[in-house]
Amino acid sequence: MDALPDELHLLPATRRALLHRIAAAQSEGRAPSLVAAVARGGAVVWEGARTSAEGRGPDGNVQYRIGSITKTFTAVLVMRLRDEGLLALADPVEKHLPGTGAGEVTVAQLLSHTGGLAAETPGEWWERSSAALRPELADVLGEEPFRFEPGRRHHYSNPGYTLLGSLVEALRGKPWEEVLRGEVLEPLGLDRTTVQPQAPYADGWAVHPWADVMLPEPAEDLGLMAPAGQLWSTTRDLARFGQFLIHGDDRVLDAAAVAEMAVAASPPEPGLADLGYGLGLQLVQSGARRIAGHSGSLPGFVAGLWLSAADDVSAVVLANCTSGLPAATVAAELLHLVAEAEPRIPAPWKPFAEADPVALEVCGPWYWGTAAHVVRLRSDGHLELGPVAVQGRAARFRPRPDGSWVGLSGYYAGETLRTVRGPDGAVSHLDLGSFVFTRQPYDPEAPVPGGVDPQGWRGIG
Repeated sequence: MDALPDELHLLPATRRALLHRIAAAQSEGRAPSLVAAVARGGAVVWEGARTSAEGRGPDGNVQYRIGSITKTFTAVLVMRLRDEGLLALADPVEKHLPGTGAGEVTVAQLLSHTGGLAAETPGEWWERSSAALRPELADVLGEEPFRFEPGRRHHYSNPGYTLLGSLVEALRGKPWEEVLRGEVLEPLGLDRTTVQPQAPYADGWAVHPWADVMLPEPAEDLGLMAPAGQLWSTTRDLARFGQFLIHGDDRVLDAAAVAEMAVAASPPEPGLADLGYGLGLQLVQSGARRIAGHSGSLPGFVAGLWLSAADDVSAVVLANCTSGLPAATVAAELLHLVAEAEPRIPAPWKPFAEADPVALEVCGPWYWGTAAHVVRLRSDGHLELGPVAVQGRAARFRPRPDGSWVGLSGYYAGETLRTVRGPDGAVSHLDLGSFVFTRQPYDPEAPVPGGVDPQGWRGIG
């Protein structure tokens, strides 16, 4: 971390606050070991560890099981298939994976846990039993796979992500592990994230709830359930993965696709996804921040990964205990510590090299009826529309090749903004999803729906 730019180095007071928080978590949570990391600006900016063992403790290169954070990796693979046109999120699973007994569920519903499938598999506790007990998808889903009608509510489902992993295999013609390694892990340089543990790695422990003694936990291979929770990883890898989920990477998923993953696609579910669940991401209101990420647990391990795109901060906590240490909560607190103590330094303002003349022409004030708005052109080529001095609908728009713009946020997300020109060739008004924006309030020269009173503006009397 010595090679970090000055603006990414954390202050000593911040570093001590981070260390204090993980020290308290490890002590109070009675975890054999805990490792943590924070990243921003695409780089790991802080690492910390605490351990009960004598001698050298773990560091950011030691693997821990990450449990359900695996689901986010699986979701990235599915989004890649969508972006390549090999599936649509609205597709029923049956279209690509026939004969499962859950074919009416859509891909989007599986990603967002709204498919109505059971939370767990039939039979023995799958996380502590042999995958040989579940050799086929029918063994994972059981004879009665549904608990709710698909699309009705958020109901977290591990078998649902097994289906997604099998979907990836069916469309790629290769094992899920091989696809993940070639399409995500290798391009992002996550060489310490693996399906099977690779030394150095931590052993999993159960800590007695009423005595300071421990019991080793088994480390079962999850077989078909691997896409729901198999992965081993490190804090360095996961902190960087969190940065990918903020910025995107065109080799894997672009920024628009990772941002889409963090948009609620399910109703809220208190305790799991307070703001709803995205496409492979939990969405939580943490203090004043809306953060995205995932918690994870398997016998012997707990994990938490959170990111705040607004602050450009990702934080991860891993520990090798079955329960007792709220890893996800601690990771969120580390994120807050950095974001609040050391706010993100804005990038330097830069002007356009060459502005789009049409976009430049629509800049300035516009009126929807009598509501004043302003259009601004940003250096990334996007237009921003927002109300002036009053509450109203704001949005950002991306240019299209045909000269129109598509909404990226808010009420106008997905809607089209067009310029309409008069006989003289000048822009007469803007058309936004049928709403007419004019240069003057209720401009009589523009085709305002319902017309404009020919007597014009007047006073009383």
